[in-house]
Amino acid sequence: MQVNNKISLSILNRLQFSLLSIRDIVFYFVTRRYSTFIFCFRYLSPKYLAWTSSIRAKRAFYYAAKHAPAYKSHLLNFNPRNWKDTPLTDKDTYIRLYSTEERCLGGFIPAKNVMIDESSGSTGTPYNWVRSARERHESHGFVSFFSTFCYGKKPWISINAFSMGAWATGINMGIALQKNGIVKNTGPDIAKILHTLEFFGTKYDYVIAGYPPFLKQLADHARNTGFPLHTFNVSALVGGEGMSEGLRDYLLSDFKKVFSGYGATDLEIGIAGETPLSIAIRRLARDNAEVRKALFGEDSRLPMVFQYNPLMHYIEVNDNRELIFTITRKSILSPRIRYNIHDEGGVLRFDEMKAKLKALGFDTDEMTKGEANKNLSFPFMWIYGRRDFTISIMGANIYPEDIEQCLYADEELARITRSFCQSVVEGENAQVRPAFYFEITIPPSKELKEKFAKSILEKLIVLNADFREAWHEYPDTLVPEIHLYLIGEGPFKSDSGKIKQTRVIK
Repeated sequence: MQVNNKISLSILNRLQFSLLSIRDIVFYFVTRRYSTFIFCFRYLSPKYLAWTSSIRAKRAFYYAAKHAPAYKSHLLNFNPRNWKDTPLTDKDTYIRLYSTEERCLGGFIPAKNVMIDESSGSTGTPYNWVRSARERHESHGFVSFFSTFCYGKKPWISINAFSMGAWATGINMGIALQKNGIVKNTGPDIAKILHTLEFFGTKYDYVIAGYPPFLKQLADHARNTGFPLHTFNVSALVGGEGMSEGLRDYLLSDFKKVFSGYGATDLEIGIAGETPLSIAIRRLARDNAEVRKALFGEDSRLPMVFQYNPLMHYIEVNDNRELIFTITRKSILSPRIRYNIHDEGGVLRFDEMKAKLKALGFDTDEMTKGEANKNLSFPFMWIYGRRDFTISIMGANIYPEDIEQCLYADEELARITRSFCQSVVEGENAQVRPAFYFEITIPPSKELKEKFAKSILEKLIVLNADFREAWHEYPDTLVPEIHLYLIGEGPFKSDSGKIKQTRVIK
């Protein structure tokens, strides 16, 4: 079967895809119910899952090359030895070059059963993404199963505090969580959320889903107004951006459990999720530099750690440590093949992670022995964050994750801070230095500014090895400027119309 002038199916590929179709039918029935889904991924071999994932990704590649006009055009002038040698796709090299219709299977948008999502525009222009009913149904199912695994089978009321409207996360999270019980879609409205808790009372369990900074605002508001949030059996499901362990600890003062999910509007929601094991690994790496280095390398940042379903997504890592995603399901209306959203991170099979931890003296079963569920054999992926949100000074990269960790290491500063962002500023004689901006809930003062400056600088020197080395050589240049603003002022004024907070000022 010819898919374009230079890429054709071999006899081996034909056989692999025919056998894969049979496995698809088996997996479809096995994974329709939570109990069989969990049983399946508890006992399947990690090596088998990795092999099957790669075959599914290869099939998705050939399918897109045959049926998606934009992707067929994208592959022209290339003669790869295998599908993994094909050029990567991203917004610049693929999305901006072709129309939405050209990127769809068949070259058109179906007139029925299609939803359009809009990205947040956090890195520039918002984009529209079309999704079929079937692909959304599959994502909703995975989110539902992951939520059940983390929060239990007992029914709960889900309060969906993600932004509503055209954004991918809000409506889809509401639909997904309906599979677990009752849902109220409040959006990020603190008054409505607290009223809901007060109205239904402590006889129910609750899961509040929202962006990490908003959940902090909710907790702070409850404390400041005397609302007894801690007396409710309420847990948190966060997503949309990274979260430090300091922020998790902060939230755990009011929430029983805090789990994060990973998704991207470029791709889909529910790509991966935190599990008790992934959190235990991350917290171990936070407290043990030897573990962090052995698992994640020399980077001083502590990444978010997730597990993902390899039957839905195939993930590679390029030379820049960026994660490359292929959605492996044929239900995808607008295929994403070897797509780079420029998130830095890594991947590791479950058995490989287990072996690394064992060599360091840690047993994965012991790490989660107090949990109700046994560990799943899903592979791990870790995320540092977007390169777009990084600033560089004298060869030292400073990441938003660094500032968040520094902030939550000081409880007093964390309590009064709503948001933060960073930039590079130029002074006299074209000298540049880092600048950090904090949105706070109390009036700024000279003394408070000095406290921020001292605390952030001291902790950044300890946390960021590159910054520490540069500090020894250029201490005057690397003294950061600190700017404090009341809520909604200065660079944070524009955040009121966005679903995600500003993290870097260009």
